[in-house]
Amino acid sequence: MATTGGGGTKVKAVRRPEVRLPALAEFTEGELEPDGDYDGLEFREADLAGQDGGGARFMDCALKACALDETRLTHARFLDSVLTAPRGVGTDLAEATLRDVELLDARLGGVQLHGAALERVLIRGGKIDYLNLRAARLRDVVFENCVLVEPDFGGAGLERVSFPGCVLKGADLAGATLTDVDLRETASLEIARGVDRLAGAVISTGQLLDLAPVLAAALGIRVE
Repeated sequence: MATTGGGGTKVKAVRRPEVRLPALAEFTEGELEPDGDYDGLEFREADLAGQDGGGARFMDCALKACALDETRLTHARFLDSVLTAPRGVGTDLAEATLRDVELLDARLGGVQLHGAALERVLIRGGKIDYLNLRAARLRDVVFENCVLVEPDFGGAGLERVSFPGCVLKGADLAGATLTDVDLRETASLEIARGVDRLAGAVISTGQLLDLAPVLAAALGIRVE
């Protein structure tokens, strides 16, 4: 199914995750383990700060109000899982895989997702400062009603990604490749770098006017 933008432009609709969790058992192991295998578990208000779960697999899991300060989750895999109200600074998810995942009401800063793969992911509500998605691959990802402060999409590939109701402050798109990216319903759109990479995105007429000075500067146009 496609949506129609201004001038009849067709934008392929994002496929949202459909997560249906089974009955979950309580996580009681205390600390994460590198390359751990977590299946059908509920992590409720767990303090995972500073722990090492690099390479771990989370399948059919729910993480609720967990502390993730400096938690190492590089190369981790989150599959068919829901993370609700996570909080923390410096969570390291570099080169992680998120597939069929919902991330709700996050309060995070400096999250490292560079080189990660996100497919059918919903990020709804909350605020994420300095989200690092450099060289990541995003397919069928929805950012909904959240605040993203200086998100870095440098060199990333975005395909079927939308931002309804989002505030984007100082987004970096340098070197990014956009395909069927819908920016029309953002509450606020501010691009710090890479405005020339907007080919493949759809914006509204009002957004075009707002971005005109940045576009002119990128193209070397002097306006007097």
